[in-house]
Amino acid sequence: MLDKRFILENSELVQVNCTNRGVKADVARFVELENQSRQLQQDVEELSRQANVVSKSIGKAKDEAEREQRKDEGRRLREQKDAQQAEMDRIAAEAGAIYRSMPNLTHGDVPVGDEACCVELRRGKSQVRKFGFPVLDHVELAQQHDLVDFEGGARIAGNGFYFLKNEAALLELALQQYAMQLLVGEGFTPMITPDLARGEILQGIGFIPRGPETQIYSIENQDLNLVATAEITLGGLYSGQVIDAEQLPLKICGISHCFRTEAGAAGRASRGLYRVHQFTKIEMFAFTLPDQSEDMHNYLCDLECQLFDGLDIPYRVIDTATGDLGGPAYRKFDLEAWMPGRGKSGEFGEVTSASNCTDYQARRLNIRYKVKGEKGTKFAHTLNGTAIAISRAMIAILENGQQADGSIVIPEALQKWVGKERIGGTA
Repeated sequence: MLDKRFILENSELVQVNCTNRGVKADVARFVELENQSRQLQQDVEELSRQANVVSKSIGKAKDEAEREQRKDEGRRLREQKDAQQAEMDRIAAEAGAIYRSMPNLTHGDVPVGDEACCVELRRGKSQVRKFGFPVLDHVELAQQHDLVDFEGGARIAGNGFYFLKNEAALLELALQQYAMQLLVGEGFTPMITPDLARGEILQGIGFIPRGPETQIYSIENQDLNLVATAEITLGGLYSGQVIDAEQLPLKICGISHCFRTEAGAAGRASRGLYRVHQFTKIEMFAFTLPDQSEDMHNYLCDLECQLFDGLDIPYRVIDTATGDLGGPAYRKFDLEAWMPGRGKSGEFGEVTSASNCTDYQARRLNIRYKVKGEKGTKFAHTLNGTAIAISRAMIAILENGQQADGSIVIPEALQKWVGKERIGGTA
């Protein structure tokens, strides 16, 4: 969330930011309600003070008539105070709903507009390959080599679930090892995170745990939710904590299962492993000082590029436009891998993202840092980046590695864990 004082002093700027990001937040109404609330707070405090004065004076009344008069006056003041308090609570609820809907501020270089306005920043080292044979998509390749059982997954848990089999199961484990080895070498603390989190943690990170717009699976009759990403658990790890400034930046990488309802997702581009209800992801997360976060954001993006360059996957990096940013993100870079089986002649598909959320999540989760020798604390900055989302990385590996003889070449970086150079070839 944003600093309330900043909103009150820069309401027009905040409203423009909301409009650019496609968020219907009435900032002027919020300012009006906040001013009303402040006045009501003063009224409540004054009525409470007057009621206390009257209450203390009852014992000093000269006779029973004066005592009853003062009691009546005290009751009247308390009723007025309660009425004002009820109005203040109503106003606070309305203002709070607007406040929580406001997205983060936006970096000045972010392109304004919808998805079509996103700007390509760079491309990976590997070139898009020209195939001299009919290209299959990953679903067809998986069927051909017995790698994924979508029908079995549907019988067990419904559409959008699946079994990884044979080399696909080994590829998942190989991708985990590959990403974690690189990140540990870069000084990240490795973690395996819980698959469940409380509603307040999801809200703090910026997810809607329940309601018609949620993409989250919730546990009935409990304040627990299946996580959509380890960003939730890693970000919530320091909820309510104060970190010594000397410890920052903190870099963590976590392996988690991710669960998403994917409500509304449909179409050929979403088929197979691209949009599923469960997958494994290796997530990067960082807590930084405010003046460290922009460099950290670029660093996380560079690591994502290093991972996919190491897999020989063609990709491009996108500066995500305002209308396509999630609420917490100040700026977001998407890495889109080339998927030759997608669409009529291949398309780029998002496989990772890296976001600088500045102090937006930290303010909601009350994550602060303290500088030695200085009074008080300040909000930390938080950043997240996908190292590898296994299901989508697997799409890119299978489709880009397919050969004319029907085999699939495994990226050299993964071969030592899979135990072979290709699927469908010799070990």
